[in-house]
This record gives sequence, structure tokens and C-alpha cells, in this order.
Amino acid sequence: MKHPSPRRAASGAVLASVLMALWALPALAQNLPPANVASPAAIAPVPAQQFTLANGMTLIVKPDRRAPTAVQMVWVRVGSVDEVDGTSGVAHALEHMMFKGTKDLKVGEFSRRVAALGGRENAFTTRDYTGFYQQIPTGKLEQIMKLESDRFANNQWQDDEFRREIEVVKEERRMRTDDQPRALLNEQQNAAVFNASPYHRPVVGWMSDLEAMKPDDVRDFFRRWYVPANAALVVAGDVDVAQVRAMAEKYYGRIPARALPERKPRTEPVQRGIRRVEFKAPAEQAYVSLAFRVPQIAGGQAFDGDSDAYALVVLSAVLDGYAGARLDRALTQGPDRVADSAGAYSGFVGRGPQLFVLDGVPAAGKSPEAVEAALRAQVARIAREGVGAAELARVKTQWVASETYKLDSVMAQARELGSNWVEGLPLDASTRIIAKLQAVTAEQVQAVAAKYFGDDQLTVAILRPLPPDPHRRPRGFAAPAGDLR
Repeated sequence: MKHPSPRRAASGAVLASVLMALWALPALAQNLPPANVASPAAIAPVPAQQFTLANGMTLIVKPDRRAPTAVQMVWVRVGSVDEVDGTSGVAHALEHMMFKGTKDLKVGEFSRRVAALGGRENAFTTRDYTGFYQQIPTGKLEQIMKLESDRFANNQWQDDEFRREIEVVKEERRMRTDDQPRALLNEQQNAAVFNASPYHRPVVGWMSDLEAMKPDDVRDFFRRWYVPANAALVVAGDVDVAQVRAMAEKYYGRIPARALPERKPRTEPVQRGIRRVEFKAPAEQAYVSLAFRVPQIAGGQAFDGDSDAYALVVLSAVLDGYAGARLDRALTQGPDRVADSAGAYSGFVGRGPQLFVLDGVPAAGKSPEAVEAALRAQVARIAREGVGAAELARVKTQWVASETYKLDSVMAQARELGSNWVEGLPLDASTRIIAKLQAVTAEQVQAVAAKYFGDDQLTVAILRPLPPDPHRRPRGFAAPAGDLR
């Protein structure tokens, strides 16, 4: 896919976006000394190990001795899915406030100390989880663990600090959503797709909720969800498992255990008929997005039987898994082209219901309706004719290559382990998912193409472009990279 939608990565050749719970973080570059040449035994892959600390917190350690660097990530199983109406955006606001001090650290002191240790850091909030990470020289790991555990246990700040920071969050919303027509359209499409699911709320929050948010809304959210039993510490890199475990018990294990609030199920009602959203805004081009409700894999049931979710992922890759895939050839090339770009993506893992999305940008002189019809026609063709063995093999080969390449980054390894934990998947989930995807047959791909793409599963969103506003000034604010997903 040439131009992925703002809310997602292209399915493309990147299976990692599926295996990492759909939301990717930026890799970090470190100015670290080069690693010494190691023997083959020293660089052989070592499996991850998982432990439970005394207070219920999960610890996952993945040794990788190829460079003298380590990644520490703290994953909290809380995101916008855990918010209630009227407080949308509070999970993301709390992420910002986690940098504003503890009982012992002043505002900004955490980040200054990480930098002084030669580290890089950031944080992220999604629908399903919130995370914080640092990449540092291995010898500084214990100091980083002491800092992060203090922040997790003792985050505190003054009301005035919140009032300043919420303005930053509001400006982030303006820059990333309000000033981006496609982002606004996708926000409205999600609100139309999901009725009962909290996924109908944007991660950054509705502006009216941000304007009404109080400091105690954020503090209450912190006290409710930032408990050891709801978090995982993931450490990957040039580390010794026993030493990491001892340090984790020393710094994180002493955080008092607290009860985790009960999560009530919020089942999405059955959709009965097509839904449509139209949005008019100043934009250079029209845009159309088709969201179909599809099954997902979930927790302990992820590997039971032959879930249609695996075949749907393969279908998305057949449509848009490589340069010159079906959507590219049929919609963007040749004299009958209807689109400048077209893509497909299948949601796979999540704490809430998932979507299969087809989208496209109409070519000059073509309408969004023409692109909508062409996108659906390609799925209908697969439902009628199926897919060839060579096409299927090509997609699967690229998945294996993607997984191999991913192992070069300790950040990616830590990210994968953490996101799998958040979704209730085992340590070896990625290997098992690959095996499941490789086992998908052409017949299964054809079957899901025929099963899940009717009007009763579909919500269509169309952006109708208006002329540019001559009085609008570009914003100069730039949000931190990696903050919001």
C-alpha cells in the first residue's frame, strides 16, 4: 500500500504489524560502542523467560548478546478501552503526566537522568495498553530500573502542571486529528462501527472531554489501573536472566500489591445493514474507507482450531501484501485505473472487536463510489475464483523473511513480547501464529472472502474534499514521536 491510512500501518510485507498487536513503535538508534566479535554460541538465539514477581507483576526477559545494549519496557494493560464516557483521553493524558515527577523527582528530572545515563526513552498509548521504554547501555540497566519502578509506584504532580500539560494534549489532538481530514473521517467511522465497544472513542479523546478533564480524573485512573498485577516488565538485550530477575524483585517487586478492578464485558450488538459516514473538509483528494467487522484471535483460544482470523490476514496480504499485489494492479495501474492508491488490512489481535479495512484514494476524475465498487469487486473475485498456489506461497515467504529481519532489533523483540502479553498470548505466540498462517489454505482464503464482506458487516466512510481555507495557518506544534498510536 503506497499511502497507509493514518490510523494503521499497511499490511504489506510487514507481518510484524500483525504480530505486534497492530500498533508499531519507532526503533531507537543508539550511539553505543560497537559490540565485540562474539562466537556463534554467544549469539545463538536464547528463548524468552517469564516470571511473576512477589506482588503479581509479570517479568519477561529475552537475552540477546549481540550488542552491549538493553531495552526496558513497562507495559500496563490499560488504554482507551478502559475509559468511561466523559473521560475519553484520560489514559493518554496520564501517559503525559507520568513524566511530571514523583515523590523524589522534580518535573523533567526523570528524562534528564535517562539522558545522563546515555539512554533514549519514550512512551505510547493505544486502545489496549500503555507503555514506557528506555534503551540504554547494559551497565546502566539497574539505575534505569530504579527510576522506572519509582515512577510506576509514586507518580505525583501539582494541579498547575496538569493544566499546562493538558494544553499540550489538546494541541496534539488538533495537529494529529482536527487538522487531518482523513484522521477525522477515521474517527467518525470508528464511532459509527462500534456501538457498545469502547473502541468507538478516540485514543486521544474527544476535545470536549479534554476541556472538561480535571487533575483528579487522571490521578484516579492512575490509582485504579497502575497496579503490579496489571503490568509487565520486559527486558531484552545483553542481559543475564538471573541478574535481571533479582533486580526486578528488588525494585519492582517491593511495590505494594493492590486489587485489580473488575472488567465488565461489553459485547458489540449484531450489525443489521450497511452504515455510511460522509465527511466534508478542505482536502486535496477524496478518500474512501470500507470497514468490515471480522473475528479475532483472543488469549487462550488463539490457537484452538482454524480461526477465520488467520485466513483473513492472508486475504489482506493477497490483496495488498507486496508491490504489484491485486489491489495495486487492478485499481492503480493501466488505462482503467480508478485509484491513486488502494490498500487492505485485517485486524487480528485486540482486546476489542476487529475490522478488515479496504481503502483508497480516487484517481483524477474518479469518484469515491467507483473506488468502493472496485475494492469490493476484488474481494468478490477471490470469493468466486480463489487464489493461486504461487500467489499464496509468495505471501507466506515474505512473512518468514519479515520475522527473521525483526530479530535484528532488541527493541522489536521487547515490543513483541510485551504486546503479546497484553493480549493474553503466550511467549511463543509469534512462532505459533506464523505456523497457523503458513497452514492457511487457498480454500480457506476463498471461504472468508465469501463470508465476511456483505453489507451487514460493512461501514463505509467517504471524505468529500472542499477547497482549501485561505485563512488557515499551519500549526508549528510537533508532538513527540511515538507518543500516540
